[in-house]
Amino acid sequence: MILCGITDIFSNFADVLTTNRQYIMRSIPTITKNLLIINVLAFAAYYVLRMQGIDLNDILGLHFFLASDFKIYQLFTYMFMHGGLEHLFFNMFALWMFGCVVERIWGPKKFLFYYIFCGIGAGLVQEVAQYIELYYTLSQQGNIGFTSLISTVWGDPSIAQALNTWTTVGASGAIYAILLAFGMSFPEERIFIFPLPIPIKAKWFIVIYIAIEVFTAFFTTSNVAHFAHLGGMLFGYLLIKYWRRHPENSYFGADSGSPIFEKLRKNWEKHTGKNVGGDKSGNPDWDYNASKKAEEEEIDRILDKIRKNGYASLSKEEKQKLFESSNKK
Repeated sequence: MILCGITDIFSNFADVLTTNRQYIMRSIPTITKNLLIINVLAFAAYYVLRMQGIDLNDILGLHFFLASDFKIYQLFTYMFMHGGLEHLFFNMFALWMFGCVVERIWGPKKFLFYYIFCGIGAGLVQEVAQYIELYYTLSQQGNIGFTSLISTVWGDPSIAQALNTWTTVGASGAIYAILLAFGMSFPEERIFIFPLPIPIKAKWFIVIYIAIEVFTAFFTTSNVAHFAHLGGMLFGYLLIKYWRRHPENSYFGADSGSPIFEKLRKNWEKHTGKNVGGDKSGNPDWDYNASKKAEEEEIDRILDKIRKNGYASLSKEEKQKLFESSNKK
């Protein structure tokens, strides 16, 4: 069985998002919480049913598409199954650590779509990698074409049956995509990575993980689905780039529906009496001085920038100013 797992993430968020970490981390957001619960319940069901002689990972895990037990729904269900307690723990640890931050910034709908999209994408990349591996294996035994491989396998039921052992389970195709989303959203934020004694920037953290996955995928042999990890990050990168270039074409493309944005918007409207996104004329009875009006215009500009380009487009100074203003009574 091929495990799609993260077994070496020990990170400390003490210095991450210094201006808003208390709000972000004080509770687990809805989608992250439900994903944690579903994964734990799925593992519990796998463990209980295994004692009854039923292998849930064999049913819901992702089989190679030429194997006799492959079902299309497995591209979705495999990401909720795990091969062991350690496998589950480290995946859920990473989901909690990074998912809380990303979901708070993006909002639940965008985060869930991203998670499922990248999880399925990771499975597809894993299928392609297994197809290439099978081709090279069989081509060494005889003269076989790259495209004729499918008819060869289907013509020999014993091969299709043997391929059922190529089963991928695990959430980390989607979780690696979340790591990428965090790194692309906060590239300059510093995090601690065990065993490094000093914090490194998130963008270098992502580069290191990609390099490790590429090396282990091509130059080592293990039962870990490294290509699924890379596939999740690839689909995540493409989706984030699309959202950034075409925010107006995607329902999920802007961050203005996220809990953070809503909190900022409500606090600012309460503080200033202005309707963000609506009538910005303000209350004519209020006697604003020049500095107050300048501050309001700057915050309006920042909020407009969030609606158009997303929270991640803000500079560090803009984020600081926004959170300082939102905390005013």
